[in-house]
Amino acid sequence: MRIHIATDHAGLDFSRDLQEHLRGAGHEVIDHGPREYDPLDDYPSFCINAAIGVVTDQQSGIEALGVVFGGSGNGEQMAANKVPGARAALVWNRSTAELAREHNDANVISIGARQHTLEEAIEFIDAFIATPFSGEKRHSRRIAQLAEYERTGTIAGHEIGA
Repeated sequence: MRIHIATDHAGLDFSRDLQEHLRGAGHEVIDHGPREYDPLDDYPSFCINAAIGVVTDQQSGIEALGVVFGGSGNGEQMAANKVPGARAALVWNRSTAELAREHNDANVISIGARQHTLEEAIEFIDAFIATPFSGEKRHSRRIAQLAEYERTGTIAGHEIGA
């Protein structure tokens, strides 16, 4: 599988170690940066590029997922979710990693590098990659509603707005 990865300065060491782990597991890793430590770097472009890579690959029929890191993972998740077709989930344990795939068909996960050990992050990522989307009708319906809103600003049959 192709894994797109991005971080900010807080997750740079994590990113390097995780790329090594993922390559060792047989995955193709695409690093969207940063390449070197800069305490003032701006993570949005790195994470957006990773999410674009995932969505583009998936639309082309390439099996791909994404992993983004930051101090908390919050901003990185928000950045990735700005990309149409990206479904980025903040994960903080194995269960949230599995449920992100199983129920939400998440294609990007975000992890707080200052919140977890490297071993925990590896566990979350491996669980995320290994867990398939359930395909259950209720989950598919909800994902379709999110995509519809992303495209049109509405959800048929549901009131949106104040």
